[in-house]
Amino acid sequence: MRTSIIFILLLSIFTGCQTYSENDMNKFDKDIRAYLKKHDKKCQRTPSGLYYTILTPGEGEYIRYKDIVTFTYTGKFLTGETFDAQKKPVEFEVSKLILGWKEIMFELKPGAKVFMVLPPQLAYGDRKLDDIPPHSTLIYEMEIIGVK
Repeated sequence: MRTSIIFILLLSIFTGCQTYSENDMNKFDKDIRAYLKKHDKKCQRTPSGLYYTILTPGEGEYIRYKDIVTFTYTGKFLTGETFDAQKKPVEFEVSKLILGWKEIMFELKPGAKVFMVLPPQLAYGDRKLDDIPPHSTLIYEMEIIGVK
């Protein structure tokens, strides 16, 4: 678990981030669909390219942009290799998260669990982050512990 991964979540996704071509985006989407098929995962796809399944819906009000959310997560690559497992709850304002996490938060309530796949444009784009290479598609399982 690297503190710099948590720190980078606070940075804006567009700072220094490459814009991807339609061909790039189609390749990312094709790779994600192949992963989901291989692992028999059924997900919804948003217009931005985020794939997700809400495993547990949670209860209460939906999370909002300025809410501070406490959560745990595990991050993996499409290869299945884990690059981060945050078992101790972390806390962030939704507005400070990477785009894919921001987007999914609006679909979640306290107590929710979600599986999601973020193409690079919704994760870290062309930035290298510790053990995460540039242009990486990332898989996360996240549990929302609390919301303030």
